[in-house]
Amino acid sequence: MIHSYGAYFTQSLPIFAIFVKNSPDLTHAQTEIEPVMNDQTSGQNGVEATQTVTDRDAGKRVTLGQDEPLRLDCGVELSDFTIAYESYGELNANKNNAILVCHALSGDQFVSGINPITGKPGWWELVIGPGKIIDTERFFVICPNILGGCMGTTGPKEINPETGQPWGLDFPMITVSDMVRAQALLLDHLGIDQLFSAIGGSMGGMQVLEWAAAYPKRVFSAIPIATAPHHSAQNIAFHEVGRQAIMADPDWRGGDYLNQDCRPHRGLAIARMIAHITYLSEPALQNKFGRRLQDRDAISFGFDADFQVESYLRHQGSTFVDRFDANSYLYITRAMDYFDIAERHGSGVLAEGFRDVGTRFCVISFTSDWLYQTAESRAIVKALNAVAANVSFAEIESDKGHDAFLLEEPEFWKVLSGFIEGAAERYGLNSQ
Repeated sequence: MIHSYGAYFTQSLPIFAIFVKNSPDLTHAQTEIEPVMNDQTSGQNGVEATQTVTDRDAGKRVTLGQDEPLRLDCGVELSDFTIAYESYGELNANKNNAILVCHALSGDQFVSGINPITGKPGWWELVIGPGKIIDTERFFVICPNILGGCMGTTGPKEINPETGQPWGLDFPMITVSDMVRAQALLLDHLGIDQLFSAIGGSMGGMQVLEWAAAYPKRVFSAIPIATAPHHSAQNIAFHEVGRQAIMADPDWRGGDYLNQDCRPHRGLAIARMIAHITYLSEPALQNKFGRRLQDRDAISFGFDADFQVESYLRHQGSTFVDRFDANSYLYITRAMDYFDIAERHGSGVLAEGFRDVGTRFCVISFTSDWLYQTAESRAIVKALNAVAANVSFAEIESDKGHDAFLLEEPEFWKVLSGFIEGAAERYGLNSQ
């Protein structure tokens, strides 16, 4: 059920705010959670080496910055860098049906189909594909692995051409703005002048906001989901604990672990466990696990995983280290902490960062998301309202926490589908 609780008009551009109520049923959410593992299979005591991403695994790749290097915010110029990306569907003759999907911290370019690295379905398989909300028989969908990532795009685990060794901590510091500028170069390479839409959740939503502020003429519509205009002190604090866990692992070796044939698996697993808690909600954890014991009838009076929730978190940590690079985790979380759309584009005033932006926005939040709370989305909407931008806003009632946008949320899907259909009609795609 959709309840309208406010509609505002500024200079004839409507800003609709809607509250979308969903039943607190975790049946579907539970199917998305990895199965609870026992102590032997959780990987807490011994983890296989991180998988190597081959050229074939990474999907499509392109080398950019050959004619002119990419100048990063830290002042370093990066030339001959690689962007790994995946695309779905076909670019039409007018080259105006492209949707850019921006992934989150632990995501990658494989949004649909089978991920060739993990063997699992793409992270937004529920939303993207033939006949789905983002219909790949209609739209040309592009998802690049971010700059600094570890799935084929140039980052700290890739080879530094000057040394012939992995970059490690010699890799320059990056920002969300750097990631977006690299994506803009990718679109130039593909011959795409304007996106029909840019969409992403969490850190992906930050990239969407940066796209709209930095390249307003290149983005017809923008859908930032479960995100914020900057990190709060709490957000930064959680990231710092995760970074310290990685750097405290003796196998981190000052960031040089790849050259010393070791991996800081314990530290990275702990960082993932900490972060994963922030992606869920207390009701979701309580409904799924409660205080139920794991493979035992009584507590052990020891430090094994007595509780199911402990085993689940250990499993999340151990599987994460199989596919992610620890230094990339450090760089990406720092880039998120540095993100501040108001400081970068509005001289400290968020609304000024979006002045004269003609992009159509759909801002979406979830009631149980305590990582990026609805208040953050409201601040974005208020800023857009202040400069008479065209924006719709929906708050989805869900008890699944921050990760709700990745799970089965029918009311969220209705809002998303409705906005895309309306934007496509306004853009003229329906008549092509």
